[in-house]
Amino acid sequence: MKKLLFAVAGFGMIATAIPATASAAPAPECWASISQRQAGIEMQINRGMRTGALTRAEAAQLRTSFRNLQQLEYRYRQSGRSFTLAERRDLDRRFDLLQRQIRAESNDRDRAGQQGHHGNDRNHNRR
Repeated sequence: MKKLLFAVAGFGMIATAIPATASAAPAPECWASISQRQAGIEMQINRGMRTGALTRAEAAQLRTSFRNLQQLEYRYRQSGRSFTLAERRDLDRRFDLLQRQIRAESNDRDRAGQQGHHGNDRNHNRR
């Protein structure tokens, strides 16, 4: 009987805590993670260029996407208030997408300095 009572009491505490945490807005100190994500993305692009995993064109496209994301964040900050939950989710979604693009481009077997399968390899036609 005591086990059942404790289980019901525990369930009741969990059930009341979940709605409270779901409705809570993110704390302002969480926004430092955006700066951290930006620094991480810049490091990933630079590392890809250094190792040759990203071509110059891929890095340029990724940097353009990154700048666009930074400009969007700037516009959100210009409103004079903290980010809304919708703005935060939008930025998070876009950062996630950009990080997936960086991973995909870094692993697509295109290499800096190689023209490969795009038909631009001068030695390919010399057989």
